[in-house]
Amino acid sequence: MLKLKNINRKFGDFSLSEINLDITEGEYYVLLGRSGSGKTLLLELIAGLSIPDSGEIWINNQNVTGKKIQERSVGLVFQDYSIFPNMTVFGNIAYPLHSRKMKKEVITGKVNRIAGEMNISNILDRFTQNLSGGELQRVALARTLVNSPRLLLLDEPLASIDASLKDDLKRTFRQLNRNGLTIIHVTHDYREAVSLAGRVGVIHNGHIIQEGTPEKVFNEPVNRFVARYAGIRNFFRVKFFRENAFWKAVCNGNFVFNIAGNGFPAEGLIILKSSDIKIVTSEPVERFDNSFRGTVLEINPSEYGMEVTVDAGETFYACLPIDEFKLLQIRESSTVWITFSRSSAIALPGSG
Repeated sequence: MLKLKNINRKFGDFSLSEINLDITEGEYYVLLGRSGSGKTLLLELIAGLSIPDSGEIWINNQNVTGKKIQERSVGLVFQDYSIFPNMTVFGNIAYPLHSRKMKKEVITGKVNRIAGEMNISNILDRFTQNLSGGELQRVALARTLVNSPRLLLLDEPLASIDASLKDDLKRTFRQLNRNGLTIIHVTHDYREAVSLAGRVGVIHNGHIIQEGTPEKVFNEPVNRFVARYAGIRNFFRVKFFRENAFWKAVCNGNFVFNIAGNGFPAEGLIILKSSDIKIVTSEPVERFDNSFRGTVLEINPSEYGMEVTVDAGETFYACLPIDEFKLLQIRESSTVWITFSRSSAIALPGSG
């Protein structure tokens, strides 16, 4: 469906460098990155609004590198919607069809069909100034989809939407994808990638630094940047060493982790998900791969329960479900033991 081959594009002091992508027909691909990472510029290159300095863009087995957006069978929905305020919803959706000089009855049929699919048939006669963010997004989607593109590009489509409406729009995107539409969706929000992507790419400073399924990328991050994007807060700079048949990692000269795997370099990082850390209030009877005594420093609500910060010689952040936290009956200054498995301690080579 879409191939990007060694794409380079300089824009002021910023540049996209050696971008290679291969998107298959019917895929939902999420490009995840912070503001200024190059994700919107990459969408504009795919759409034909900008031309690469070097490299090739192929869509449906055709080299479209120098072609205009009208020749690419691509639809792009901008973050700001780009809705015409002096037109009704019907007029906005019909605009690209009028520009193709279609007959009035054909335009009416196409607009009514796509408005029904987007659940906006009841607002076709309204002007757009007083529409909600969710309604504006659906109008922008309808205007793009009325041309039946084979590839849909979404630029931060949920960024300006109230939380209560985001789930509805996500269902719409999923249904479009299930109907066979290939979607490339750029966002800064890790949760959107997890909930929508079949495959995700993480872009940073103009480079795609990791790509794969959400499970693969966020459970096996290649570096500290990707790990932070996945919400990981536990990072420890370590030196690796082997003791008998097992590998270990030492932090600050005396804090030792038991880790899984083999063939580690001399130095690197250990990262640890907050949800992989368990807390108990008495010294564990059973043997754990890693068990450390510590003191509770802070307790704060989090998106998934309660975050407990523990000083165990190093600072650990543990995330506990509410029910589990209540059973512990701990507070700040409580003595606890934290435990986690060897396999939970993810080792990254070098500086991460």
